[in-house]
Amino acid sequence: MRDPTAAQRYLVAADTILTRIRDTQLETIEQAAEICANTIAGDGLVFCWGGGHSRMSVEEMFPRIGSFPGFYPMVELALTFYTQFVGADGMAQSFFLERQEEYAGAILENYEFGPDDAMILFSSTGINGLVVEMALRAKDRGLTTIAVTSFDHAASTVSRHSSGRKLRDVVDVAIDNCTPAGDAVIAVEGLEYAVGPTSTLGAVAIVNALKVRTAELMTKMGAPPVVLTSPHFADRPEEAEEQLRRVYAEFKRRKRMIFGRE
Repeated sequence: MRDPTAAQRYLVAADTILTRIRDTQLETIEQAAEICANTIAGDGLVFCWGGGHSRMSVEEMFPRIGSFPGFYPMVELALTFYTQFVGADGMAQSFFLERQEEYAGAILENYEFGPDDAMILFSSTGINGLVVEMALRAKDRGLTTIAVTSFDHAASTVSRHSSGRKLRDVVDVAIDNCTPAGDAVIAVEGLEYAVGPTSTLGAVAIVNALKVRTAELMTKMGAPPVVLTSPHFADRPEEAEEQLRRVYAEFKRRKRMIFGRE
């Protein structure tokens, strides 16, 4: 029998991570879903923050097919638009900015927060100054905070925040994305460093588990969410387009609250 290829080994590792999330994180996912459901059903907002590659988790939360307004994405292009890698908006600038604690204050000054709002912060490492400061300042503003982060990575590294604290230490609910320190999991003979990151896989699985449970709880409350469904249903195109208009209207209504709450 041939040895498994790197691709096969990666898929086994991915399955292990998803199983670990299912076996160990359902309780914290439930706690987070209750916070989100109560917030959104109460006409509040769940702000979603992620820098670097964690922006993918924000976009998976909303807007995404099968998602709904109430989750509000917060993405700074200076921290995430670095696919050029070098030059303008390069990786070096992003690495620099994500370590700047005071940047959090500048970002948060752009929003108005209500008394029942919440925030989810995505960071697999959970150690950079910006994301820890975002969590601390969000709590100072009265938001309930949730983190999706790697506990293994946090345990293996030191914080870059001046307090010495890590993201999982400062939030109200911390969900482990169950990925290993260093993120990449596949050793290839002849390569010094591992390849095949896993944190996006773990975080996105948690995002969707949290999202669907929030929808379930909201529906049981009698406040079903306005779901962004696929606009490409060949058998019901008019209804798909009408639902898209409903989602736009609901998102605009909630967005207006951010910039002028009563």
